[in-house]
Amino acid sequence: MILLSFDIEEFDMPFEYGKSIPFDEQLAISTQGTLSILKILEDAGVKATFYTTANYAMHKPEVVTQIINEGHELASHGFYHSDFKPEHLLQSKNKLEEIGGVPVKGYRMARMMPVDEREIEKAGYQYNSSINPTWLPGRYNNFSKPRTWFYHQNVLQLPSSVSPLIRFPLFWLSFHNLPMSLLKMLSAATHRKDGYLNLYFHPWEFTDLDQPERFNFPGYVVRNSGNAFIKRLTAFIAWAKAKGYEFAKTEDFVNTLPKVY
Repeated sequence: MILLSFDIEEFDMPFEYGKSIPFDEQLAISTQGTLSILKILEDAGVKATFYTTANYAMHKPEVVTQIINEGHELASHGFYHSDFKPEHLLQSKNKLEEIGGVPVKGYRMARMMPVDEREIEKAGYQYNSSINPTWLPGRYNNFSKPRTWFYHQNVLQLPSSVSPLIRFPLFWLSFHNLPMSLLKMLSAATHRKDGYLNLYFHPWEFTDLDQPERFNFPGYVVRNSGNAFIKRLTAFIAWAKAKGYEFAKTEDFVNTLPKVY
């Protein structure tokens, strides 16, 4: 089973590279990418999970409505992408449920940063997908965390997928930079070992990021962005379907798991 997920947020990543971008442009870029994602999924006939900030949802409720109407899952990505307080956990859940009119069961912390699981439980989430169980320089070292799903503080933890043994991350940067043949090999090995893949991306990856004066991103971020990335994900989905892998929303996968505390 393959769980595709997308972190729908205000596009504030240029701030990390010394560039500023007006809020309306942040929304426009994220919306452009989200609409491209929805077209890819519609054409492929697969469903996915959209971890969305309340801030984005409040400004683009029509996009949230489209996500839900097309059969995808709405989950929380916090209230703001670059500001976090524990009370945002419940506030974002409530706001997304108000806008979307559907239960919000899942959470993903911005930038896969640590979050207090006791607060996640108190806010009423069923699962948390905020762990990348590998080492990423300058971000996190999660080699001590389990590779696959587990329970902590009565909340299901669903780490993003990494390969067996060496824990090579199968996340968005890998999909931009690895040869597709190697990516497919690692994905197949991980799926064979774990029985599923948990993959995550962002909408701005599906727009043209190769604009150094505007964004100042390094080459490994802009490589294969925009139309090239649309083609890459489309081809990956087609390959996975040809292999017989099923796609599912995260909430549906979570409901198949035993509750072990």
